[in-house]
Amino acid sequence: MCLIYADPAVGPQPGTEAFGPFMHGYQAFTEAVTKDGKMLHADALQGVETATSVSVRGGKTEIMDGPFAETKEHLGGYYLLECENLDEAVKYAAQIPTAEHGRIEVRPVMVWDS
Repeated sequence: MCLIYADPAVGPQPGTEAFGPFMHGYQAFTEAVTKDGKMLHADALQGVETATSVSVRGGKTEIMDGPFAETKEHLGGYYLLECENLDEAVKYAAQIPTAEHGRIEVRPVMVWDS
């Protein structure tokens, strides 16, 4: 899984000249990983201000509205790709347009033995 993190204030902004090519980069990447047979799923997430955090402490459910993150970078979306190994996943992650101003976290999905 490629988790896409970026500071919303950094990088191409909606309504600017740079935003269109940036989004075309995402379209091209999505088409490339689909053509390569690697694409399982992808989605963008709404802003962190729409998030709700849930935790349970001492049997009590606690709910906190966003924004909750102390960091400037927020999780903005993900790609779930079927890659042969970490090298291949890193190769694809480096092609995600946000990698140029944000950060792409590559993390394997847990496979449970049953």
